[in-house]
Amino acid sequence: MNEQLDALTQQAKLDLQASSSLTELQDLETSLFGKKGKMTQLMKGLKDIPPEQRKAFGQAANKAKQELLELLADKKDDLSDSLSGSGVSFDITRPGLPLTGGALHPVTQMMYDLNDAFHSLGFEIYEGPEVSSEGYGFDNMNFPADHPARESMDTYWLEGYEDKKSYERLCLRPHLTGASVRYMQEHKPPFRFVYPGRVYRNESTDASHERAFYQYEALMVDKHVPFSSGRLMVNSILERVFGRHVETRMRAGFFPFVEPGFEIDMQCLVCGGKGCSVCGRTGWVEMMPGGPPHPNVLRAGGIDSNEWMGFYINIGLDRLVMMRYGIDDIRLFHSGDIRFLNQFQ
Repeated sequence: MNEQLDALTQQAKLDLQASSSLTELQDLETSLFGKKGKMTQLMKGLKDIPPEQRKAFGQAANKAKQELLELLADKKDDLSDSLSGSGVSFDITRPGLPLTGGALHPVTQMMYDLNDAFHSLGFEIYEGPEVSSEGYGFDNMNFPADHPARESMDTYWLEGYEDKKSYERLCLRPHLTGASVRYMQEHKPPFRFVYPGRVYRNESTDASHERAFYQYEALMVDKHVPFSSGRLMVNSILERVFGRHVETRMRAGFFPFVEPGFEIDMQCLVCGGKGCSVCGRTGWVEMMPGGPPHPNVLRAGGIDSNEWMGFYINIGLDRLVMMRYGIDDIRLFHSGDIRFLNQFQ
């Protein structure tokens, strides 16, 4: 048995020196220490050795096994430094593959930029639920009972609540405006806050409209909030986001939750105001409604409209990102196309 052990050890060392690839080395290790390996079978024969010789042979066999395992490990390290698994030379001076990491979605990055901009102006960042109700989405926002936005043509109503009314009739939030009342019910004026989030509309999609998109609401309430402060807020935020002055305009418009109401547009940055599919060939893009909160909205929030006033805007966040990067189709943001998203890493 000792002669077999010596012969096996010497042959294993020769085979180790001759191995030139990790594959050959793996095969050698299996032939020695695998389930049916030569060293494994030799160790199993220990029971057949006379008892008085068994201890000495066991010690010699374990010593030989440990020596071969160490030689195998050293050889594996040497081959790993100089050879690949297929036996092809590997140049350690070649540059490695570039590391790839994740990146923020462009809409998320815009939201964070706006958060920073508004935070610098003293605004709090607020969050609310995506499942809203008829009470918060429409009743508190001064929408008439027969307003078409209440119907399923615009709002995603949750199944099983068709016979419910007001706060018991649930829906996916069609806008963020209802959260302003939630905030007012939980806080005392004066205050200023922003509220970013996704909203849902049951409408046809095109280059500038989506069924699920992001809005960004801002509201400030104080004893005295002149109209000029609202206009200054809009211009300051857009200049902060785009890093330059952006032309804006305010047109009279009707929204149940503000009085008076305004359509706030910015010059289309995709075409530079010349007209394109994004701006409907007008050179202007509707970015947000705005104006002082309607007295009924303030009262729904538990605020005396005779003592307090404010200014409200609701930014179309996706459209703002389109202006920043010159993107002409809003549907790309939610397409899941990695080729599109990789451009923003």
